[in-house]
Amino acid sequence: MTTHIHLVKLSVGTEGVDDLEAWQKLPQTHTADGLPRHVTRMWPKREPQILAGGSIYWVIKGQIQARQRILRLEEVDRGDGIRRCAIVLDPHLIRTASALRRPFQGWRYLKPEDAPKDLPQGREGDDALPPELSAALADIGLL
Repeated sequence: MTTHIHLVKLSVGTEGVDDLEAWQKLPQTHTADGLPRHVTRMWPKREPQILAGGSIYWVIKGQIQARQRILRLEEVDRGDGIRRCAIVLDPHLIRTASALRRPFQGWRYLKPEDAPKDLPQGREGDDALPPELSAALADIGLL
């Protein structure tokens, strides 16, 4: 049985990992203790598994390109009666091998065995492959 689970989330409006990193440095994206967070309307039902070592994998331009460790979940109240969930993240973005993902709303669970591998040290600055090349390499089992 899987002891932990990950989330996959679209990073809407970002052009690359550097954009995501810059956005997360804005003060309005931080918790009171200065950590980056992403606020979502839905609260994950599998919270214990997420907090047992899960990460959020970011889909940028149709491909998973990076991940961040999930540190905790916090309730957010914006005064409108809607309970929201702040996914509090480790500030360190870890670039991953590219993995194609179709657009979706919200977030999805991702089993550890299905998660793309972290890029080796020294390859963090590599650009993502074009989607067509990524798809072709995945089709022949090289990605």
